[in-house]
Amino acid sequence: MAEGTIFDIKHYAIHDGPGIRTTVFFKGCPLSCDWCHNPESMNPEPEWFLQPERCPPDCSDCVDSCPRSALQRTDEGLQRDPANCTACGACAEACAYEALRLSGRRVSVPELVSEIEKDSIFFEESGGGVTVSGGEPLFQPRFLQALLATLKEQGYHLTVDTCGQADFSVLERVAALTDLFLYDLKVMDEERHRRYTGVSNRLILENLTRLSALGAEVAVRLPLLAGINDDAGNIRALAAFLGRLQGIRGIHLLPYHRGGLEKARRLASGRIGGEDPAPEGPAVGPSAVKAAFRPPSQQRLEEIHATFIDAGFTTHIGG
Repeated sequence: MAEGTIFDIKHYAIHDGPGIRTTVFFKGCPLSCDWCHNPESMNPEPEWFLQPERCPPDCSDCVDSCPRSALQRTDEGLQRDPANCTACGACAEACAYEALRLSGRRVSVPELVSEIEKDSIFFEESGGGVTVSGGEPLFQPRFLQALLATLKEQGYHLTVDTCGQADFSVLERVAALTDLFLYDLKVMDEERHRRYTGVSNRLILENLTRLSALGAEVAVRLPLLAGINDDAGNIRALAAFLGRLQGIRGIHLLPYHRGGLEKARRLASGRIGGEDPAPEGPAVGPSAVKAAFRPPSQQRLEEIHATFIDAGFTTHIGG
């Protein structure tokens, strides 16, 4: 029985494909984008997620519940010893204040399908379905394929949100089970892409080219950050590259927002010796960029939108 690690399930999602959808977030990603909205998705293993403001100083239920004595109270507050922690979840279950939880849990395909089936009436009425996101779903290929195959048998519309960083043989097998890909692109320049995401973009671009040649339906998502990838050169290069491909259903421009900052701080709070990300921006990627990330101005966003419209693409601002 195939099992995998997920960190969230979003019901009634309306920005992850057509209609009302259930979005399943897989854990683990080969990229480590400095601006990541879901920093808890990067590590493939469950992680300790702490909200110190909810943790009363006179409570020790979580400390007492740990079978390996991996928790302790210090002058700085509750601390975890990663060397002894097995992410069993006993501490989170014991916490009445919801101050800590595990980000990530193991599930089997039947367990996950059973939870998804509860939303099927919304799929039928809205033309929706199931979206698999992350993290990076292709990072758990066996689990992903087993899940998609089971859902396909039940007639669901299936969408896979991917960064494309995987062996094409995996992507090809997944494509046979997928109705729509949401394909994330960031930067066309290889060295700039490596600087901000930790990897080259060669495989990502090659895979999108080969995926479109298969006849797959693809919508491209472009997260946009001022001074990072909203410059005219990058936008023109993206438009030119995508213009050579077939099957691009549309382009979605996603202005950066700071939703991932607080989650990054909560993750850092659970690491002994770890430091919180800099106030002005996350430092979760390999390059530890501390730039003041911000979205493009409204004027610049409209200019980018116009560039893709003029290039012949159906283009939307937002998911």
